[in-house]
Amino acid sequence: MSDVSSTKRILEALPAEALEGKRAVVRVDFNVPLADGAVADYTRIRASLPTIRWLQRAGCRVILLSHLGRPKGRVRPECSLRPVAAALEDELGVPITFIDDPPSEDARAASRHLKRGEIALVENTRFLEGEETNDPAVAEVFASLGDFYVNDAFGTAHRAHASTVGIASRLSPAVAGFLMAKELEFLGSALASPRRPFVAVIGGAKISGKIDVLEALLPQVDQILVGGAMACTFFAALGCQVGNSLVEPAKVELAGTLFGRADGKIVLPSGATIARELRPDAQTRQVSRDAIPEGWAVYDLDRASAELFAGIIRSAATVVWNGPMGVFETPPFDAGTRAIAAAMAEATSRGATTIVGGGDSAAALAQAGLQDAVTHVSTGGGASLEFLKGKPLPGVAALDDA
Repeated sequence: MSDVSSTKRILEALPAEALEGKRAVVRVDFNVPLADGAVADYTRIRASLPTIRWLQRAGCRVILLSHLGRPKGRVRPECSLRPVAAALEDELGVPITFIDDPPSEDARAASRHLKRGEIALVENTRFLEGEETNDPAVAEVFASLGDFYVNDAFGTAHRAHASTVGIASRLSPAVAGFLMAKELEFLGSALASPRRPFVAVIGGAKISGKIDVLEALLPQVDQILVGGAMACTFFAALGCQVGNSLVEPAKVELAGTLFGRADGKIVLPSGATIARELRPDAQTRQVSRDAIPEGWAVYDLDRASAELFAGIIRSAATVVWNGPMGVFETPPFDAGTRAIAAAMAEATSRGATTIVGGGDSAAALAQAGLQDAVTHVSTGGGASLEFLKGKPLPGVAALDDA
């Protein structure tokens, strides 16, 4: 697998004369949680600031595009980006122009009237029917707001939308922003030329969503640690009784085949933390994987498995983690995932390259207060998953070659 970061043109490579006074249309990922009409988590906003500030210093007029939620081509007030504009003003300390009707002449006029270094945020791209189908007319609307294009939204790079793909063929240059380049660099180098031992930690509920990841990683890694409910499908493939645990019956045979040809690379939990129901006050037991009784279900790793996985992680030189080890949102079933987070932090302190693939894994890391203790936390769960599968990301493919 090639290092994609070296094949695409990046913002920093543009000459100064290509930037001064130009309108930069920047696709960012401001799909942030809102609470009581305000932004509840600034992580994604702050991740975009290096690109925005760099463009400001270069004398550009900056027009930001993002989606929020799933309005499905309709204007839904609860999905408006206005609260994000307020949060961005707080972060940057400058006023933000809000463009609420991107197809209008007023929107184009607003983009032209920005002064050098000024910023505008366009209302939710998904309010426009045709954004998610990469409608050429919608791509033209977004392209009409600028002179060149920067994609800094790795979290949406796996989507072929008008604001991620269509616009890139209509504005030139079309380049990767700093966050996008950083994501591609870490994920690309981890897969193309990892320092070894190279360990992948794969968890989550269903094996069906991760089969392609396991298939793609097997030839490249030294070990894959499998946790979460998806491990139960492997347990079933090994002939274990799994009680009421989540299992995908249609994938049991596939799991068995995959495990059989993994040549020992797939490491399964030796046991589990089980309960009769998923409740914080539920009675729990720690059992080996072949001793799960009827009426009980697996909700986390047991201590022995957590210690085994943590030890392998601590001795690795490169670790990629995607997916929790249990139902980490409901203590006490967060212990296994917390153990992985702590081991990732310790491996990092020992010099390992540690990459967390966004989504639930990033949320679990933040819950443990360790988001700054690893090498890189991806801002795109779905995109990082597609990348790990070895699949091209449309939003990246659409950018100019280096």
